Amino acid sequence: MRILHVIPSLAARDGGPAKAAVEMCRELLRRGEHAEIYTTNAEGDGSLDVPLGRPVEVRGVSVVYFPINGGHYYKCSWNMNAALRANIPHYDVVHINSLYQFPSTAAAYYCRKYGVPYILLPHGTLDPYLFRRHPLRKRIYETLIERRNLERAAAVQFTSAEELRLASLSGLSFRGVVVPLGVEVEEGIAPVPFRADRIWPQLAGKRVVLFLSRVNFKKGLDILVRAFGQIHRRRTDVHLVIAGPDYDSYAAQVRRWLAEESALEAATFTEMVVGENKEVLLRDAKVFVLPSYSENFGIAVVEAMAAGLPVVISNRVNIWREIDAARAGLVVKPDAGEVAKATLTLLDNPTMAKEMGERGRCLAREGFSWRAAGDQLVRVYERVIGSRLDKRDDQTSADSATLSGQVQ
Repeated sequence: MRILHVIPSLAARDGGPAKAAVEMCRELLRRGEHAEIYTTNAEGDGSLDVPLGRPVEVRGVSVVYFPINGGHYYKCSWNMNAALRANIPHYDVVHINSLYQFPSTAAAYYCRKYGVPYILLPHGTLDPYLFRRHPLRKRIYETLIERRNLERAAAVQFTSAEELRLASLSGLSFRGVVVPLGVEVEEGIAPVPFRADRIWPQLAGKRVVLFLSRVNFKKGLDILVRAFGQIHRRRTDVHLVIAGPDYDSYAAQVRRWLAEESALEAATFTEMVVGENKEVLLRDAKVFVLPSYSENFGIAVVEAMAAGLPVVISNRVNIWREIDAARAGLVVKPDAGEVAKATLTLLDNPTMAKEMGERGRCLAREGFSWRAAGDQLVRVYERVIGSRLDKRDDQTSADSATLSGQVQ
């Protein structure tokens, strides 16, 4: 199979969607399929320093970056438009990541024009919490463009059953399938020959509560700060680490909330962490906390579980049912009191925390590895490609019957 992934940005600061697109393609390549990515050079309000218009390798995957023209939000790229128009007919299926942006709209248009099936991956944009943001702008875009994109997609991929259920409340029409994302559990967490306090000396002798995600409005950081304020007043040996890229200067607001809780000196902001720094935080932390208001999947949660780290998540993280059923973490409402209580429960019960971490590692390996997700993804591709071939055969038969009638 020849598969093209289209995504507005691969900037690491964009978190899960960028990471997932590359890792999906890596898994497809491992299986002997042909998979590559078209994207733009957008990175927040700036641009990535990458070669443009020609394939480059990103973790073994062929990626073509195209320059954006104008606004960074919509990510319009005329060069990408020309490449999609020229090359989409050569693919068996196109996997389109994200909605409401130019790359997804252009890719869907040319797929329909050339009869190439496409799969949409909304990455949570149809969740009611996000769906209510900028409602007028979205309704206009849906009326003009997005409804058609969704209705005519061969499939719309949701990464959890909960995400599909929530998206169904939107009133939009689509053919939904559930295919989870994954992490490379087989690689595990490499041994790092130093402790986190070598990089962040303030962590020495502290029990670390780890938040590892983008620092933005939907992640529940207001809840986390209030919860940590309660913990800090009872446990002076606990330190909060907020590790993730800052969106729209939101970290400044989080710092103000921490100051109001008299807990700013007990918190560390690391910005984005990768490689050994990320591994050492996952290894040395005691609890991972993500009290999001909306989370279509939660790759960071699965990464924490794969590292054997017990997790506390809100019931707005859409894989919460799977985690709760496996007893791989504590699931709470997005409420500061509940988050504080659950976090203290794990801090004060190391045996319980260790057992929960082991169950989480098992769940990550068996339910959320790329090997497991890849099996499901390939079956979806084969089905939509098979449907396309069946339609061609039906059309060929109809044309032959018409021609036969004309010859007689």
